[in-house]
Amino acid sequence: QVQLVESGGGLVQPGGSLRLSCVASGSRFSINTMAWYRQAPGKERELVAGITRDGSTNYEGSVKGRFTISRDNAKNTVYLQMNSLKPEDTAVYYCQITVLPTRYWGKGTPVTISE
Repeated sequence: QVQLVESGGGLVQPGGSLRLSCVASGSRFSINTMAWYRQAPGKERELVAGITRDGSTNYEGSVKGRFTISRDNAKNTVYLQMNSLKPEDTAVYYCQITVLPTRYWGKGTPVTISE
């Protein structure tokens, strides 16, 4: 069984930065894709950024140039560096990984951008 634990969320002012981390643990496994999703109040969950095992990345349009996803395969960890944060980035951020053929989700970490 795979467990995901996210950390790094919190309250930050507009223009600030946060770095989210997600560590996968459990039985021995090989992680395929890793990704971050977010869900704002009253909205559907959306993909923020994804990264393949070989490092190819993709981003949701509004975060391009501000967020950077990265991973450390040796540590089974995925990161999301978030810069120039805006109030509309406020959401619960979820880590998601694929260990074929199954997708696993973390419980989420809240991010609030406010004065």
